[in-house]
Amino acid sequence: MTRATILIVDDEISNIEIMNAVLEDDYEVCFSTSGEQALETARSTQPDLILLDVLMPGIDGFEVCRQLKADPELVDIPVIFTTGLGDTEDEMRGLSLGAIDYVTKPIQPAILRARVGNHVELKRLRDQLASMAVTDALTGLSNRRQMERALQTETARLARAGDWLSVIMLDIDFFKQFNDTYGHPAGDRCITMVASALTRAVKRASDLPARYGGEEFACILPSADPHGAELVAQEIRLQIQSLNIPHERSQISPFITVSIGVASARCLPGMTPDLWITEADRQLYLSKHGGRNRITVTQFDLPTLQAIAAGTP
Repeated sequence: MTRATILIVDDEISNIEIMNAVLEDDYEVCFSTSGEQALETARSTQPDLILLDVLMPGIDGFEVCRQLKADPELVDIPVIFTTGLGDTEDEMRGLSLGAIDYVTKPIQPAILRARVGNHVELKRLRDQLASMAVTDALTGLSNRRQMERALQTETARLARAGDWLSVIMLDIDFFKQFNDTYGHPAGDRCITMVASALTRAVKRASDLPARYGGEEFACILPSADPHGAELVAQEIRLQIQSLNIPHERSQISPFITVSIGVASARCLPGMTPDLWITEADRQLYLSKHGGRNRITVTQFDLPTLQAIAAGTP
């Protein structure tokens, strides 16, 4: 099992050294000496737990905690305040901001080790439950809920730099006829094999393949322009064709095929995730009604979509 990562935030190096000595045998430990640095380190390392000093120059621990809990990427990281204040009012303020516990200074090694261990284990269990809630049980891919959540995060992140985002939607051709011919257990095996082919085709760690529902799948491709996304779509189509799953009632092939729609755009403030879903789904519709077993790609931008919605040229 991978060791959990603990981020220690304290402007006193001696305090960091004490806590590191207590925890380093069981955890990966990183540290920051200011609130500003702590927020940067939290984003880059995604620690499993943060030990956060209250009294620091610049941004204090309370403000760091507030910003952590306001950030969708960091909100689930548990925070334990470390402080010598010993003031009930300060404890209540910290807990109200979203901290899960308090450890007072001077540090008692046994207490620190026990509380960190308890909260790391609780987070591990929460992560497992959260993973089950966003994972498709049949294929092991992300489910629609996770895809929509990831798309929300990526559109916000990529909009900061005006970067590309592409979404692929694909549908197994004539899948109802496949189920009617071979039965639902065979249909489930087909879906599982298509999911595996999809995973082989989508190679970058940042890309997210998902089961969108039924026989429909999707992929989120951050920083992929239209050409790059089309290459991924071609690889998906080839990987699925190479499965050679017989489909005697398909009207276009003796084997399982897929129709694919691709939508690409530069992320800009004001562009919502549903734009990519809507456009990719529209391209999927065109692929299906254009003969199936094909890829249709579009590149769009917000002004053009607004003009179309307004009925202007």
